Amino acid sequence: MLMSGSVFAVISILTIVTSLLIREYGNARDTAVRSANNVVQLIEADVQRNAELYDTSLQGMIEASRRPDLQNISPVLRQLILFDRATSAPFKGDLLLLDRKGGIVADSTSVTPRLDNFSDGSNFQHHRDDPSLNLLVSGPFKSRWGFKDWCISFSRRIPSEDGEFVGIATAAMRLAYFSQLFRTLDVGSNSFATLISTNGVVLARQPHTSGKDYVGEDFSKTPNFQRILSEGTGTFGAVAALDNVQRIYTFSRVADLPLIVVVAQARDEVYGVWQRNAILVGTATSILCVGILWLSHLLGKQLRLRMRAERELAELASTDGLTGLANRRRLDQVLKQEWSRGSRSGLPLSLLMIDVDHFKAFNDRHGHHGGDEALRQVAETIGGTVRRPGDLAARYGGEEFSVVLPETGLEGAKVIAQRIREAVEALPRFANDPDSITVSIGLASYTPTASESHALLFVAADKALYQAKKNGRNRVEVQADR
Repeated sequence: MLMSGSVFAVISILTIVTSLLIREYGNARDTAVRSANNVVQLIEADVQRNAELYDTSLQGMIEASRRPDLQNISPVLRQLILFDRATSAPFKGDLLLLDRKGGIVADSTSVTPRLDNFSDGSNFQHHRDDPSLNLLVSGPFKSRWGFKDWCISFSRRIPSEDGEFVGIATAAMRLAYFSQLFRTLDVGSNSFATLISTNGVVLARQPHTSGKDYVGEDFSKTPNFQRILSEGTGTFGAVAALDNVQRIYTFSRVADLPLIVVVAQARDEVYGVWQRNAILVGTATSILCVGILWLSHLLGKQLRLRMRAERELAELASTDGLTGLANRRRLDQVLKQEWSRGSRSGLPLSLLMIDVDHFKAFNDRHGHHGGDEALRQVAETIGGTVRRPGDLAARYGGEEFSVVLPETGLEGAKVIAQRIREAVEALPRFANDPDSITVSIGLASYTPTASESHALLFVAADKALYQAKKNGRNRVEVQADR
């Protein structure tokens, strides 16, 4: 029971700790996802705000360009009207008005428009062929002038009064802005934040992997991007195509723009703290459980030793030291117990009182040592004859012995008594003694009742023993059953 209780306690502890670790595992992921969502929303809001600012500038340019009196004012004033001071903000590229052939009509960087043509640009060709007046965001390209770094463009179609294509208004934005923004966000050394177009082209990514920013790289064919594109907003775990690292992807599309913000957190970083805590808690719990089992084992061992000692003491307290049979105390306990059981069951109970014949004379001839040896031989013979588990052979005192025979009637008890008498008589003569060792046996058999005492059985058996001695010894005399 002690070990079972200890095992149950250990299983309970392990179950509780395991459930807590599983819950903390889920909390670690939820916390990481919430943090990633905050980053995504921050980037999304910033990108949307910038897109709105660019769109406001484009619409202002288009509205101003339609005024008929714009051509009658000075070039300097015309430029101030077309382009406000926001065009000089950091990371903001060139703002241009292009005619129907792609030539520059107005230039935010110069009062006199530069001589260049953008008819080969994808955004120009799109607006020329598509009558839609929606804002268009182009893929990344290298700027022709100035910084000559990666840019994206925001552009709108300029229609005539009858809807014919007359040009476009376009504004370039340097992607270095997003790189600068992403650097302020701590997403982890092995995690990254990415701005990617719906065409699968990377516009910005931080931190860089192996010194590479991947701007302009096409990931449209990768399974992760396909899932991001199809779901639009959400979270999932997958292996990254670039480095085969398990990551948790949190992503969202930027309003109705063809842009997607992605935060990919390395699984090891998400669960790093949890793993360390799990190892610490698991180790401590394992030590605790092993300690409980070990201490329970030691305690159980000590309890078993104590119980064994108690049993040995009990046996010593109920065993005759000379013969090894039950002593008088044990005899009284068993006889009382069997009398009570017989009174309930209605089955008979028999008692044999056995006395070694002429033992005093034998003791005088062979001394106390010889007498003790003879008693041991008689006790061993009696014990060997009484074999049923419920029977009890005991030393009553001196050279007298008793045998309790539960659920045994008179005839059965007589058979056992005769076996004992014959077995003792057949013992080898002791030290060439001219006389054999013999016993006289008195037998009593009663059917116990609750109103009477087991002492009656003692009295009856003792009378029968007295009669056996009187009638010549080495015989069995019976006190008849009532």
